[in-house]
Amino acid sequence: MPSTFHASSADAYEQLMGRWSRQLAPLLIGFAGVADGEQVLDVGCGTGSLTFALPRAANVAAVTGLDFAPPYVEHARAANTDPRIAIQQGDACAMPFDTGAFDRAIAMLSLQFIPEVERAVAEMRRIVRPGGTVAAAVWETYGGMPANRMFWDIAGVLDPDAIKQRARMFFNPITQPGGLGALWRRSGLRDVSETMLLVRMDYANFDDYWEPIASGEGSLGQYLTRLNQAARAALHERVRAAYLGGAADGARSFAAVALACRGVVPHSA
Repeated sequence: MPSTFHASSADAYEQLMGRWSRQLAPLLIGFAGVADGEQVLDVGCGTGSLTFALPRAANVAAVTGLDFAPPYVEHARAANTDPRIAIQQGDACAMPFDTGAFDRAIAMLSLQFIPEVERAVAEMRRIVRPGGTVAAAVWETYGGMPANRMFWDIAGVLDPDAIKQRARMFFNPITQPGGLGALWRRSGLRDVSETMLLVRMDYANFDDYWEPIASGEGSLGQYLTRLNQAARAALHERVRAAYLGGAADGARSFAAVALACRGVVPHSA
């Protein structure tokens, strides 16, 4: 099932999100757990932030990264130097793995972009052995992402069409507190636990914030590139003013909250 995340350039993704994913990965691994000798699947691995962090957390037997976007798969493969790691292209809603093949499956910042997310979680449960763990994290898009809210709130004032896209992103049920837990329970997972993980998005200056969006990557970039030149210029100036906040251009730091959930695959009755 194709993702709703616009993926065209791995380098642009690294600037837009990869640098923050690398901060989040150790926190999610700490919550999701990983043990020596395990077979672990990274669902929606992107450019490999979580995939490459897993062998640093434990002496795993193998890590498989799965992503739908060929540019990200190619980038992760080129960056890989660990023979225990394999990166492949595939659909999270129809995974090419045997039932019970993994000890643990983790999805970091990918589930909110999968239209049939219940199918994806069902697949994660299927490919994890009984007693194994299924875990995920998503950004809390409405209340926990001020760097993105700044862009979308201003876009919504300037463009009524942006309000619809903004609402789809902000109010996806799994990006709200309790949403992942409810999904895990509907999927039949047991011993469900939820938490919040906090990182900071540190920008050197406004260009460091804006240029990854202007590249066209991701939901923000896809929206921006659809605008005509005048509309892009107007949005740029207003977002710049909001970023500056009346002070000189320079470094800014934004909190970013991820909602995380884990659960255990039950043994057959």
